[in-house]
Amino acid sequence: MSVREDARDLAEDLVRLRRALHAEPEIGLDLPRTQEKALAALDGLPLELSTGVGLTSVTGVLRGSRPGPVVLLRGDMDALPLSESVGSDYRSRVDGRMHACGHDLHTAMLVGAAHLLSERRDSLAGSVIFMFQPGEEGYDGAGHMLGEGTLEAAGTRPVAAYALHVTSAGLPRGVFTTRRGPALAAADTLTVTVRGAGGHGSAPHLAKDPIPAACEMVTALQTFVTRSFDPFDSVVLTVGSFHAGTQNNIIPPEARFEATVRSFSPAAHARVKDGAVRVCRGIAGAHGLEADVDFTEQYPVTVNDRREAEFAADAVAEVHGEERFAWAEQPMTASEDFSRVLDEVPGAMVLLGACPADRDPGRAPFNHSPLAEFDDAVLGDGAALYAELALRRIAAENSAA
Repeated sequence: MSVREDARDLAEDLVRLRRALHAEPEIGLDLPRTQEKALAALDGLPLELSTGVGLTSVTGVLRGSRPGPVVLLRGDMDALPLSESVGSDYRSRVDGRMHACGHDLHTAMLVGAAHLLSERRDSLAGSVIFMFQPGEEGYDGAGHMLGEGTLEAAGTRPVAAYALHVTSAGLPRGVFTTRRGPALAAADTLTVTVRGAGGHGSAPHLAKDPIPAACEMVTALQTFVTRSFDPFDSVVLTVGSFHAGTQNNIIPPEARFEATVRSFSPAAHARVKDGAVRVCRGIAGAHGLEADVDFTEQYPVTVNDRREAEFAADAVAEVHGEERFAWAEQPMTASEDFSRVLDEVPGAMVLLGACPADRDPGRAPFNHSPLAEFDDAVLGDGAALYAELALRRIAAENSAA
């Protein structure tokens, strides 16, 4: 039987696993129940399994019957701090936590790939690393796993690395997409605390009001972005948090805001970092105030290797049909810590539409929404592509040797 046919036979097991993960979501680097479920689903397979030291990761190594190249497959496992608004019978049972980004599907699909590839171990001339990763949502789980040696788990570094990511909107169900080069943005955080001197709201001349200066910074940063960067090498800067004061007639001693900053090239990243800090400090100085300005670098740009993106596109077309693949014209402004892996190993991230069949993908709630829904029907297709990418990449590497 083909990998795709075997994946269909696994579908019911993958649905059960995905729904069990969905009902009990965990956040961050410490996912003990999720790790437990993943290990149970891998039990009995011919894998060398290890768990993380500083995080509840799972790394599995499948060694083929003959030595050869190594391929890494990654699936993230963590949820988000959201209260689920979807009324399914497997909805989150944990208040304030939800698998709103589809990582429960990624985990189930990677487990499926481990089963599919284990069944083909006797014909495999190489090894596969299965990277089950916590902490993608802002905790740099990939960086932690790389620091603990995941890339060396099979003894030699991978020749290629692949990840899948589902979307609850934007793509029709079952359609895969990727792109050559930058695929997702770098993500950084700008945190600014403007320090003044508090006083009575009726006498602002006797105080040093930080609020107008902080507001001026917010608007100046928008102008800085639109007037300093090439629109074809764009930057996105969004202030999502602004806090100051306790009452309408009190001038507070400080105001604080935070912004997320997205960029798509090293040059733009360096310029926005230096420029945003300069703008905020300059405005503070003009108002006779002080400002603590912190630009924290989080994730680099997720850059797909051109060859590996094309390899993945060919695999989708051959396994699932050409009508199931579409090249992405533009990168996404979301970010991913799989970028850490792609900075070390050539590879690609591939997106898979998981919008429920009864919804319009152009109007459905997107990932990170409390209303986001993902269709279990794509689990087998994702598991099959994971497995085929590993099989085909190892075979191609052996043929070229």
